Order: sequence, then C-alpha cells, then structure tokens
Amino acid sequence: MTKVSNKKLVLGVMSGTSLDGLDLALCKFDFNEGNYSFKLVRSATIPYSKIWKNKLENAVKLSAENYFKLHAEYGRFIGIEINDFLKIYNKKPDFIGSHGHTVFHQPENGFTTQIGCGATISAITGISTVCDFRSLDVALKGQGAPLVPIGDKLLFGKSEACLNIGGIANISFTKNKRVIAYDICVANMALNYLAEKLSLPYDRDGKIAATSAVDKVVLAKLNNLKFYKKTGAKSLGKEWFDKEFKVFIDDDKRVKKLLATVTAHIAEVIAKELNRLQLKSVLITGGGAFNKYLISSISNLTNCKLVIPDSEIIAYKEAIIFGFLAYLRHRGEINSLKSVTGATKNNVGGAIYFG
Repeated sequence: MTKVSNKKLVLGVMSGTSLDGLDLALCKFDFNEGNYSFKLVRSATIPYSKIWKNKLENAVKLSAENYFKLHAEYGRFIGIEINDFLKIYNKKPDFIGSHGHTVFHQPENGFTTQIGCGATISAITGISTVCDFRSLDVALKGQGAPLVPIGDKLLFGKSEACLNIGGIANISFTKNKRVIAYDICVANMALNYLAEKLSLPYDRDGKIAATSAVDKVVLAKLNNLKFYKKTGAKSLGKEWFDKEFKVFIDDDKRVKKLLATVTAHIAEVIAKELNRLQLKSVLITGGGAFNKYLISSISNLTNCKLVIPDSEIIAYKEAIIFGFLAYLRHRGEINSLKSVTGATKNNVGGAIYFG
C-alpha cells in the first residue's frame, strides 16, 4: 500500500454570504507527531464585479435550468481566477478545496447547495478539486454547518474559543472534550445590505453606525427573533435573512439609523453569548474583525478578552480551513463533527473530482 505523504500544498477557495469576493488561500499543511500545522504561503481576494455580485445575490430566484447554468458558469469563473493566481506565483497545489457559494441552505428539508461546479474547476485547472463539503452531513440529519470548527480545534486549538464574524457570525469552543459550534446571528450580510443602499460596499470601521442613533423599537424586535431562543445545533442562511430579518430593516429613508441599530443588535447578541458561555477570551476573525466600532461595542458589553490576530488570518481563516477540510478529505479523516452539526455521526464530507 502506497504511503500517503503528510505534507501537502492546498489551495482553499471561499465565497462567503457577505459577497465581498472570492478568497484564495494557498497553504502548506502537515501532520507530525499527532499535531496538524499550516503555513499560509500566498493569499488574494478577487472582488466581485457588480455583475457577479448581482448574479450570486439573485441565484435563489432562478429556474432550475438557469441555476445549473450559473453553477457551471461560476465554476468556470473560479477555475480561471485560480489559474491566474497560480500563474502569478508559479505554484501548483496538490489539490484544491472549494467551498463554492451557498444559494440554498435548508437542512430541515434535507438539502444544502453551493454553486461553483467542482468538476469544471478541476477540468480548467487540471488540479484535483474537493467540493460539496456540506451535503453528506445534511444527509446524516445534520445542519451541514458550521464546518469551520474542526479547523478551529486542530489548527487554532490554543484559543479558548473562535468567533468568526462574516456574513453570519458563528462561534466554536471545546466543552468536556467535545467541540461545540453554532451560528449566533447574521452580521456582515445585514450590514453590507444596508451599506449598499448608500452606494458603499460596507460601512468602513463602522463609522456610519458610530455616528448615528439606534432605533430602540427595531432593536428590540431584532433581539426577540425566534432563532435566538433555539438551543443545540443551529445554522442560518440567506433564506432566513430574507424571510425573518430583512423585513425590519427595509427602509431606504433611515439607512444610517438602521446601520447603527443592526450593529448594536449584532454586538448585543454576540456579547450575550460570550457572557453566557463565561469565556475568558475569544479569537475573532472574519470581515467583522475589521469593524472597529462593532468590536468596541462588543467589548463594552462583556469582560471576555477579544483577541484580534494579524490581518491575513482575519481575512483568510475560512479559506485556509476549507483547504484544510480538503486535506482531511484526501486523507480519509473526519472533517465534520456531529457534536457541532447534530448529524447522526462524524463524517468525511466532500466530493472529489480528480485532475
């Protein structure tokens, strides 16, 4: 039997619900003496054009035929961008781990879908590609999310807890030797939605929110949403945002006030969770870590120490970890935890298209 090498060069590819762009993280992964390690070699974010942002944002409205056309088209886009990225740095990874872009996430109905055809990516790059990381977990009655916590445990295990503030904010931590993780609330998905009404990609440093008044009535309604009363494995998606959240913030005449209100809501919900868990410290990544006003607002509501790593880890941690999930998939090792997702068993998720 051929021995599998522990050292691999992997390209992690991620597109989050905040629609900032396509994140590429080229990493060296290794397993030695029972411990996993990584080194971020190169990274880049490919900002989405208005056309691509519109296509991804409205994919949920497409017919079945046009949905699959976009699935293939977006796979070609990713494949071409990967080739350009690798050509610049003259690198060729052993394989690619591509999350794709989530369109439908309905584990309660037995499915989750991420567009960005892995077969197309593999064909264009000539590199084996791992994709569709969530479907097996959902088939096993899990939420299919969050998947990042196993990376938090194996790569960032020195932190007491990890909080990612991306399009959706989620947390992971270890309790009684079990990894626990779940989505907390929508975050940049809502903030960027409002900022775009002001013709801005996002509220830089939270400056608009910081100088605007909070609508206490709307804040109370947001804080009282049913999702926050759920316990155990739970996850959020764009459908939930569109159906349950957006109705409270769809007012073009009060955008600045709503930015302040949603920022206050995110800060309060996250701080409440940190306090409930009695955490002493938490590592914060994702685009929200760059939002100085949001971080300050959370800090004012908790005694938990908020640890902000260097900017590359903030920006690319999810892409790094999806590269790591692909690394685990190639090794045939567990990359999705039942204690996190609520699945009937731990599983090895991801479809492989060989280059």
